[in-house]
Amino acid sequence: MKSLISFLGVILLISCQGDDYTTLNESSLIDQRLEKVLLDVSGGKGNSFFTLPESTDLNAIPQDPKNPLTREKIALGKLLLHDPATGGNPKNSENKGKYSCASCHAAASGFSSGKVQGIGEGGIGFGIFGEGRFLDPTMDEEMVDVQPFRSPNLLNLAYQDVMLWNGKFGGTGTNKGTEAQWDNIPENKMGFEGVEVQAMQGIKVHRIKIDQDFVQNYGYNALFDEAFPDLSEEERYSDYAAALAIAAFERTLLANKAPWQKYLKGDENAMSNAQKRGATLFFSSAKCYECHNGPALKDKEFYAWGMADINEGPEKIIVQAGMNLDDVALGRGGFTKNPADNYKFKTPTLYNLADNPVYGHGGSFKSIKEVITYKNNGRPQKTQVPASQFASQFGNINLTDSEIDDLTEFVSKALRDPDLKRYEPNVLKSGMCFPNNDLESRKDCGCD
Repeated sequence: MKSLISFLGVILLISCQGDDYTTLNESSLIDQRLEKVLLDVSGGKGNSFFTLPESTDLNAIPQDPKNPLTREKIALGKLLLHDPATGGNPKNSENKGKYSCASCHAAASGFSSGKVQGIGEGGIGFGIFGEGRFLDPTMDEEMVDVQPFRSPNLLNLAYQDVMLWNGKFGGTGTNKGTEAQWDNIPENKMGFEGVEVQAMQGIKVHRIKIDQDFVQNYGYNALFDEAFPDLSEEERYSDYAAALAIAAFERTLLANKAPWQKYLKGDENAMSNAQKRGATLFFSSAKCYECHNGPALKDKEFYAWGMADINEGPEKIIVQAGMNLDDVALGRGGFTKNPADNYKFKTPTLYNLADNPVYGHGGSFKSIKEVITYKNNGRPQKTQVPASQFASQFGNINLTDSEIDDLTEFVSKALRDPDLKRYEPNVLKSGMCFPNNDLESRKDCGCD
C-alpha cells in the first residue's frame, strides 16, 4: 500500500512539474513574440523606444525651450493646478474659490473629467472620480463653465506639441502652416508649444485669476520668487507666470508606474499572459501602433473614426449660445479650414483610460472594449463622414472575440498607472479642499 501511495505521489509530482513547464514555456513564447514585434515597430530600438522617463528626470522629459523645466516651477504648478483659490474670476461671485483646473482634470479620473461634459464654475459635488459633479440648480446654464467636447486627458502631455482635440493650441511643429487661424491665439504667435498655450488659454477661459493680490493673500510669494527669479515682479506674480508653472507641472504627469512600463523595464511578471497577448496584437495585427506609438503611445496626427459628438449622445449636456458645434464636429478641419482635415481628431494617449467611464472626443462610448469593438467592426456613429476620410484601420483589423478580450486586457489594465495620487499635493497654500471647494465636493472628498 505504501509503495502504491509513493508511486502515485511521484506521478502527481511529475504531472505538476509538467503543468508548470507548459505554463512557463507558454509565457516564454509570448514574451519572445512580444519582444520581436516591439523591435519591428520601433526600428530596432526595442523596449527603450516605449519607455517613459521618471517624472524627476527633467532632462529626459520633452519640454518647451521657452519654458525649461525646473523643480521650483513644477512645485508651484502642482499647487496652482489643484487650488480652488485660483478660481477668482467667476461669472457668479458666489462661486469664487470653489473650482480649479483639477475640477475637470483630477487624478482620480486619470486627469480628465469623470463625466461626458466636465463642469468648472457652476458645478457642485465630485463623487469618487468626478462622476458626481453636477450642474448647480441655482445657476443659469449660460453662466456655467463647460466645453463642447470631452475634457482631454493631461497624462503624458510632454509628448504633444499641440493641444485640444483639434490641435489648435501650439505655435510650433505640427501647427506650422496654420498661422492664418491664429488671430485669437496670441500665445501661438509667441512661439509657445501646445502645453504652455493651453495653460495660458485655460486660465482665461476657465475663469482662473492669479495676480499680485492672489499671491499675497495666499502666501505664494516665495514659491513664485523661486520659480521665476528672472522675471520682473509685474510678470512674476501674474497669470502668465502661473501658466508656465502649470504647464511645467503638467509635463511631469507621466504614467510611468503602469504595468506596461514595468514590463518594459525588465519585470516580465508585471503583466499577465492575456495582457502580453494583447500587447502583441496592439503592435502587430490590430494595427493600434500605427497611431499609438512611442513612450506616450500616441502620434501627432489626426484621424477620422466617425465617433459621435458630445451633443449626439443620450446624456443631456449644456449647449451654450457661443458654442460652434458645427466647427467642433469638423475636428481638425474646424480649425484649419482645410476640407482634408474634416472630422479628424487628435490621437489621445491610452494610459489610465480605465479610470474614466467615458471615451471618444464626444464621450459616446462607455467601455474600452466597446471602443475596440467599434473600430474592429467599422460601423460609424456619424453617417455623414465621407468614406474617404476614415482612418485606414477602421473596420480593417479583423480581430476575433478572444483577441478583442486580450487587447482590452492590455489597454485597460497594463496601461493603468495605479498611483496617480502621487501627483496630488498633500495640502494647499490656501488650505482649501481640492479639486473643488463647494459644500458637496467637500463632503465627497472628505474635507469636512
